[in-house]
Amino acid sequence: MPSPLRLAVAGVLALAVTLPAIAQDADRAWPKKPIRMIVPFTPGGSNDVLARSLSQHLGKTWGQPVVVENKPGAAGNIGAELVARAPSDGYTLLIAANNVMSVNPALYRLGFDPAKDFAPVSLLGTVPIVLVVNPSLPAKDVAQLVSYAKANPTKLNYASSGTGSPQHLSAELFNKLAGVRMTHVPYKGAAPATADVLAGQVQVLFAPINSVLPHIKSGKLRALAVAGESRAQLLPDVPTIAQAGYPAYRSDIWIALVAPAGTPADVVRQIQTETRNTLADPAVIETLAQQGIEAKSTTPDALRALAASDLARWTDVIKS
Repeated sequence: MPSPLRLAVAGVLALAVTLPAIAQDADRAWPKKPIRMIVPFTPGGSNDVLARSLSQHLGKTWGQPVVVENKPGAAGNIGAELVARAPSDGYTLLIAANNVMSVNPALYRLGFDPAKDFAPVSLLGTVPIVLVVNPSLPAKDVAQLVSYAKANPTKLNYASSGTGSPQHLSAELFNKLAGVRMTHVPYKGAAPATADVLAGQVQVLFAPINSVLPHIKSGKLRALAVAGESRAQLLPDVPTIAQAGYPAYRSDIWIALVAPAGTPADVVRQIQTETRNTLADPAVIETLAQQGIEAKSTTPDALRALAASDLARWTDVIKS
């Protein structure tokens, strides 16, 4: 049994180790309690995957739990409005996909304004959208697809996961710039849309790379182009639509981190800096890449500019 003297010495040593940590926590302005990270979509998607990876690493950095909460509904608007109305103290953050920031304001009458009610923190990553077709379609590249569409104006249909989705708007932007008229066939989600393209009931699909990559590799779908501004890391041999002859074309899914407007600037800077450091970690980059997410970070000002330019572009497409 330890002697009273030995117990006393051990207690003093433990206190000596603990006191600096207590002092450090007392001096730290933020964070002093758990942080909520709201994902306005169901679990399992790219937004959720990114949030959970980020929360694990930031929780260790901050010494506080970062709790991911899924608040799906209304194309992301329910979760987004929850954060827009949250206190501006840095303890509630939103994983904001580009449709929440730059599409929904042009489609819906919202109870909040993303441009005014959020403080941008950083871009987190992009998910490339791929233009794929059923192999029965006699089109091996974008030029052949456009030629076929113009020669057969009533024969081409394209699937999407729903009206106003990134897949829908990507195809409508393609229609506009290529001067073709493919007919929209909306589905209740990406899975049934992909299933009907695989079955040949619909010929064309713009889809996130993670949902179609296995089918491209198996030959059940043919990838014609990537919709983003650069080639996809997982499909380096597939050109972009811009490289295929339409330089004004760009459409991808981007995911960002924002806080309620009015969040102190020093807290935003701290979150942005430590988020950037997390996204530069090779292990994080590899984990996200396996899910089809390309890790990227920006300054708050760059994110604000991206959201504004995308809103202007998609508003034009939606109106037309």
